[in-house]
Amino acid sequence: MENSIRIGITQGDINGVGWELALKSFQDPTMLELCTPIIYGSPKVATFHRKTMEIPTSFSIVKTANDAADEAVSIVNCSDDEAKVEFAKTDPEAGKATWSALQRAIDEYRDGLTDVLVMAPINELALKQAGIVYPGLANLIQQELGEPGEMAMSILVKDELRVALATENVPMKDVAAMLTPELIKDKLLIFNQSLKVDFGIDAPRIAVLSLNPTSGLNDSMGQEEMEVIKPVLEELGNQKVICYGPYSVDSLMETNNYAHFDGIFAMYYDQGMGLFKALSMNEGVRFVTGLSAICATPVHGVEYELAGKGLADESSFRNAIYLGIDVLRNRSREEEALANPLRKQYYDKRDDSDKLKQMAEPEEETL
Repeated sequence: MENSIRIGITQGDINGVGWELALKSFQDPTMLELCTPIIYGSPKVATFHRKTMEIPTSFSIVKTANDAADEAVSIVNCSDDEAKVEFAKTDPEAGKATWSALQRAIDEYRDGLTDVLVMAPINELALKQAGIVYPGLANLIQQELGEPGEMAMSILVKDELRVALATENVPMKDVAAMLTPELIKDKLLIFNQSLKVDFGIDAPRIAVLSLNPTSGLNDSMGQEEMEVIKPVLEELGNQKVICYGPYSVDSLMETNNYAHFDGIFAMYYDQGMGLFKALSMNEGVRFVTGLSAICATPVHGVEYELAGKGLADESSFRNAIYLGIDVLRNRSREEEALANPLRKQYYDKRDDSDKLKQMAEPEEETL
């Protein structure tokens, strides 16, 4: 597996920076020592992007990932080539091209032809104009690749910063109703397990954010913290899940308090993404966990303002590839350890006895 990890990559929106990111990521031949990339999309479009931005990456055209050579860039042609590149334009034909590549990549992953999925940025409006209903990345991967009982969740990742999203692709007016004790508990358990298995942290510490301003200490601002969130944290604490909170974002951010945690659990998309982008800029990765499938994507969008100019930074895309490889290897090690009856006789017994004394408890916050 170490020398033949196959990364299924989708072309994303052909009028954005997806092809530039993919081609730039594999300019460095050492990347091909880590993995074998199979890109799903249009070779014609790839050639246009390569020539326009003078990217030297070479590739071969194959019918299926089965035909892809190791340590080389291959493109699975899954386009009728009717779509034309018009940089920075939202176009239904581009939406159709995005979708066909996405579906082909998912199909071949399901068939076991690739090990990891990495999605280039998409334009949801282009998909909508093409008449395609897109439920969001996590929901799509769960629908297409999820096993019974699995629940997908997004984690935003940049180095040691990991922010999980309790809800996503949900209007703000519906968030509070969705945040039931059952959902929060299920998502926190998924996050805790992912930190252990996917990221190799034996006893992860999780900071849980509040839903309301000032952690709900003011009754007029809502009671979800006291009535919903805190009881769940107490229950999980009894199950040896190390979680603290709920914290307001400002209290967590002051004097870098967030750095004391292995993960941060956000209640809704903008809360988590806003905090994450403030700390990571555009180098982070969105990772879908909770499933046996492994899927990652750059945290940024199609970046139309940079499309066709050769100025896009491939760091986030390359980090998505690195993360997919790391998760695959960590899960493989976990499976090997579970098969060993003597696994992990030594365990990191880091506990919550200190309650992170350097931080103020939520009830001590001032309004």
